Amino acid sequence: MADRIDEALLERARRSLRRRDPVLGDVIRRVGACGLRRRGDPYRYLVRSVLFQQITGAAGSAIEKRLHAAYGGRVPAPAQLRVAETETLRGAGLSRQKIESLRAIATAFDERSLDARRLARLPDDAVVEAVTVVRGVGEWTAHMLLMFSLGRPDVLPVGDYGVRKAARDLYGLADLPKRKELETLGEAWRPYRSIAAWYLWRSIELAAP
Repeated sequence: MADRIDEALLERARRSLRRRDPVLGDVIRRVGACGLRRRGDPYRYLVRSVLFQQITGAAGSAIEKRLHAAYGGRVPAPAQLRVAETETLRGAGLSRQKIESLRAIATAFDERSLDARRLARLPDDAVVEAVTVVRGVGEWTAHMLLMFSLGRPDVLPVGDYGVRKAARDLYGLADLPKRKELETLGEAWRPYRSIAAWYLWRSIELAAP
């Protein structure tokens, strides 16, 4: 089975990244320990991702609380969510598009075309392929799932604006790097590209006034 993110791996990653990339190494030195941690099972992670898509964190949290309140204070199970009344979901503040996405995710898990144990055994590319066939789940969400739910240490979220912006600023690029350019830059970070991405996000905070 592939490595999963834990404290020992994070420490190995920090040492490796500092040795192989002095630019990122300076960020690591300034930031300190890596705070990348796993956050829940794949079903709950995908549901939460849809709730927070294209809105502020505060708005997403408010919708999440209302949805949980409608189901006894917890995330509705797949079998519940796939048949949830539209009025209930609209009452939580969900748009038609998000309702359709949530039902698609719930149906996939209820019918076991997506399954937490199976996803945990699949290689990264196969996870991306499996989840992006579901309505409302794109490559970026799949990459975040790999990093934050499945704990995969070597994921490079090539479509993430924050990672691209940080790479441009740190490495003096003329523009935001496209996929191939970022992948080439990230070769030095293998097999810890998830940890490198986390430090790239933190570098934006360091640069903020």
